[in-house]
Amino acid sequence: MKHGIAFRKLSRTTSHRMLMLRNLVTSLFEHEQIKTTLPKARETARMAEKIITLGKRGDQAAHARAAALLLNPELLPKLFGTFAKRYAQRPGGYTRIHKFGNRPGDNAPHAVLELVDNPRDIKWEITSRAVGWDLLRDKLKSKKPVAIINTGAEDTLDVITAERKLTFVESGVLRPQTRWNLQKVLKFRDQSSPLLLSQKAGDYMVRTV
Repeated sequence: MKHGIAFRKLSRTTSHRMLMLRNLVTSLFEHEQIKTTLPKARETARMAEKIITLGKRGDQAAHARAAALLLNPELLPKLFGTFAKRYAQRPGGYTRIHKFGNRPGDNAPHAVLELVDNPRDIKWEITSRAVGWDLLRDKLKSKKPVAIINTGAEDTLDVITAERKLTFVESGVLRPQTRWNLQKVLKFRDQSSPLLLSQKAGDYMVRTV
């Protein structure tokens, strides 16, 4: 537990550390996905979560506070518009950290920090491929590869719709962990998301076979 610790020092003075974190958060909001060291990613994620909460509040005080933290004022409409709308129903957890090996040279642990549900969401990509692989494995029990290529992913959306209603311990077409990840990535997305994921999963299935 981190009692009384606002942020890690990261081997920098207070002013340098705060400027670095503001710069990283600004880059994160601009690109929605950045690479940095793991300790920096964790501290950047904490600050980004607080600023996105300001964006969801949307009042004048929140706007002034966010403007004082972001280095690029052109990102304010994105914060109070795009991000506030995207995360309106999400109670928290707006960022995600993926460990990414070690950095050449000093061997520092590397990480990818991203905003959840961004256009290049890594977990979305991984989950769609996992769904495609599980569907392919199931279809190969009764169909030949040529038949799968010809029919494509005609029932993928139906499977995804059914799997979203199952619990972790219930059996279905997907493996329990794949189903769990599927339910998580779709939980706060809009109504078109199941169709988009089914298309990506189907494309991956056909390419793999």
